[in-house]
Amino acid sequence: MKLKLPEGPFEAYLFDCDGTIADSMPLHYLGWKHVLSKWNCEFAEELFYSLGGMPVVEIVATLNEQHGLSMPVEEIRKRKEEFYFRLLPELKAVPEVLEHIELSHGQVPFAVVSGSTRDSVVASLTSLKILDKFETLVCAGDYRMSKPHPEPFLIAAERLGVAPEACLVFEDTDMGIQSATAAGMASVKVPGPLERVLVG
Repeated sequence: MKLKLPEGPFEAYLFDCDGTIADSMPLHYLGWKHVLSKWNCEFAEELFYSLGGMPVVEIVATLNEQHGLSMPVEEIRKRKEEFYFRLLPELKAVPEVLEHIELSHGQVPFAVVSGSTRDSVVASLTSLKILDKFETLVCAGDYRMSKPHPEPFLIAAERLGVAPEACLVFEDTDMGIQSATAAGMASVKVPGPLERVLVG
């Protein structure tokens, strides 16, 4: 399945990581299920995918509110990340996106803009052997306002020295597309695992 890119030319490509470059969402979901079981906290798969792009801290706060719990954010973040790291040997790239990374690398600068921690993003990209292809990584902790706010993408454009309107964003979530649009950037929607199965 080919990704249909909007008309260019573009001076930079900005990629979300989880679910866009790395087909990691199913592995992250396993991590969440594993960690939340200790608190008997339900986390429906549909809700998980709808929160794609949201930092772990905000996801835990959302679940705490929904279920009337007071789960410790930092402990959950740490344990969930450790579980994800153990699954990294199973990680694969999203083929349609990898194709564009390989095709355009060296022609335009690349950035990753993610709601995940830097450790998690670096681990994913290292596992896929493509970490060296990105000029900069904008991760949780690098911005005050997370997606759908435009700040994460605007920081990436600034670091690359490219005007927002000259950037093309690759995203798999509605929240990410909203963030790119708010930043004045063109975007391409990457189909999720379920959509890819149906189309493929």
